[in-house]
Amino acid sequence: MGVPKPSVHKDIGAIADGYDYVVLDSPPRQDALVKSVMLAADLLVIPVQPSPYDVWAAEETVKLVEEATVLKDSLKSVFAINRKIVNTAIGRDVGEALDRYPVPTLATHIHQRVSFAESALTGLIVSETDPKSLAAQEISKLTEELLAFYAKQEAVIRE
Repeated sequence: MGVPKPSVHKDIGAIADGYDYVVLDSPPRQDALVKSVMLAADLLVIPVQPSPYDVWAAEETVKLVEEATVLKDSLKSVFAINRKIVNTAIGRDVGEALDRYPVPTLATHIHQRVSFAESALTGLIVSETDPKSLAAQEISKLTEELLAFYAKQEAVIRE
């Protein structure tokens, strides 16, 4: 469902009703919509491609997250490496470059694969078009890691 309005943090209760998890996708800009999404979220997943530009841009995103935690101290964030090209130096080094930020990086990386583009053409996700593909396996593993990370953060908050 599309909810591209800066009041999503106020509307999240109605949007999330009946769901265990809600994924909000927002543009990487510093505007009211992004800030509203941050306030609505419990966990921010910050996708980073293995490129110097994305690593540099991550600094601005981390600053936004730090600003949002002033208003919502329970907000957690994590980097997810996306569109990684196998056997490249930048692909190997991106995690190390992200270590300078106070945000953890997920161990599961999503690689650049043709099957993502092919499934998008059909309007489906890779687990629907080719459930045994490496792309579907990576998404499944990333989902498991995110759920475990989220559960661990929730347990710390409850303590």
